[in-house]
Order: sequence, then C-alpha cells, then structure tokens
Amino acid sequence: MDAAQMKREFLEYIEIERGRAVKTIENYDHYLSRFFEQMQIKQVGDITESSVREFRLWLNRQEGVNGSMKRKTQNYYLIALRAFLKFLRKRGISGLAPEYIELAKVPERHIDLITAAELKRLMDAPSEAYLKEKKEDKKIKYLRDAAILELLFSTGLRVSELCALDSDLDLTRDEMSVRGKGEKIRVVFLSEASKLAVRQYLKARKDMNPALFVDGRPDKLHRITPRDIQRHIKTYATRAGITGKVTPHTMRHVFATDLLSNGADIRSVQQLLGHASITTTQIYTHVTDAHLREVHKKFHSRGR
Repeated sequence: MDAAQMKREFLEYIEIERGRAVKTIENYDHYLSRFFEQMQIKQVGDITESSVREFRLWLNRQEGVNGSMKRKTQNYYLIALRAFLKFLRKRGISGLAPEYIELAKVPERHIDLITAAELKRLMDAPSEAYLKEKKEDKKIKYLRDAAILELLFSTGLRVSELCALDSDLDLTRDEMSVRGKGEKIRVVFLSEASKLAVRQYLKARKDMNPALFVDGRPDKLHRITPRDIQRHIKTYATRAGITGKVTPHTMRHVFATDLLSNGADIRSVQQLLGHASITTTQIYTHVTDAHLREVHKKFHSRGR
C-alpha cells in the first residue's frame, strides 16, 4: 500500500470528517513527510518498530533552540504518526499498532501566574496611563486595551479567539459563542466590567472596520493580532511593576486558577477553556494545592 497516497487520504480525512483546522493539517503533513523522507518510507509496511525507533533517535539528536530538539516538539511528530496509524487501522490496513507509539516524557508545564494585587494593577494600568499622559488622541488606545484585559479575564479566551471577534458583539447578553480549536463552538460568559469596557471602547470608535479590536494608525487600521496584544500587555505589566513574565495566556491561566481556587469543578473549567482533554486542564490543579492544604487542615480529623 503506497504510503504517500495513504497520507493524502489521511489528511483529507482529518480535514473533512474530523474538522481539523487548516494549520493542524499543515503540521501533520510536515511531520509525516519528514518521517517518510528520513526513514525512506515508500510503503505502509515500511513503518516498523525499527524505523520508528531510528526516527526517534534522529529527532533526539536534532538541534533545537538550546541544545537538542525539545521533547515536546519530538512528541508532535509522534502524535501525527500515531494518528496516521490509527487511520490505517480504521481503514482495515494492517501495519504497526498505534499503541506502540509512546510519547516522550516531558517536564511538568510551568504556569505563569500573577498575584491578585498584580492583577489589579495590570487591569488598572491602561486607565492610569491615560490619566498620566492625558492625550486625547491616545484615549481610544487605552479604552481598547482596558477592554481587552477585562474580556480576557472574564472569558478565559485564547488570544487568537479574542482577535477573531467582530464588533457586532451582542452586549445585551451575558454570554457569547466562540469558535475555538478544531472549529469547536463553546459558550463563554461576560462580566459586567468587561461589557462596560467594550461598550466604552466601541462608542469611541469612528472607523468601519468589522473587527472588535483594531490596531495601527487611524488611517491604516487592521484587525489586532496576537503579537500586538502580547506587546501591549507586556508594556502594561512593566508599568504595573510586575517583574514576572506576563502574556495574554497568563490571563487565561489566572481565569482558570481563579475558578478552581473558588470551588469550581474541573470539568466545568475544562468546558469554559475549550480543552478537548481534561488532562490539559489538570495542569491547573497543582496551583490550587495551597487551597487543598487549607481544606485538609480545617476539616480532617476534627474529632481527634
């Protein structure tokens, strides 16, 4: 069975039947093509335990940013290969069992968090910057950035999801639907503070750009990008005197840990974040260990 032909069919399958994003399909194509090329895979039968083992050794010896290729990056190749093997089995084509592909162990993911006091200073930073400069031509910029921060904290949106929002957002409701990874739709909720901030920003807008958030010169506005937001938040974090790393994703981390620390169940948080697997959400449970210690101390063995 021709491996290249089956790869094409696999990519069409995950695009049409699984509804995967275009970027995901491009990545899977890249990972599989590199495996086929390096291991000289021509037929499906050429994918053996030996060829996979040799490829893993080759990956581990490739140069990365700081030394060898990160294990997390190596796993991307293995995930694509495992998905391909599952597809072959689904089609009744015999070959290497997908279960043979074990992912490399990766270091526990580090979560960038800020304290409640730092969060308040960050949220106040746009308005304080405006009051300090008092430049009317920059007022809309500060209104926009305040709305972005409030919306990120209220909804837990990914920065790419926030950038994709349009200005026809219905602010009479406390919820909205967003299209996340894999084109999956989920509901997120708006706080009164976030709705007020967005209203104030939109009221100050004079342009006709359909995007909810825009950037650039008044005569050359464009839909705001994740890189734009990352740059703006970094500036406000510095103004707020926060020494740690603060990114748009930090706001998503704060959103999740705030919910868990206040008693939300992990399944609900998983849905709000749009995680396909609860394993992804479980990275936040370590952050709430301090809260669990307090629960244990308060309620355990009270009768002894």
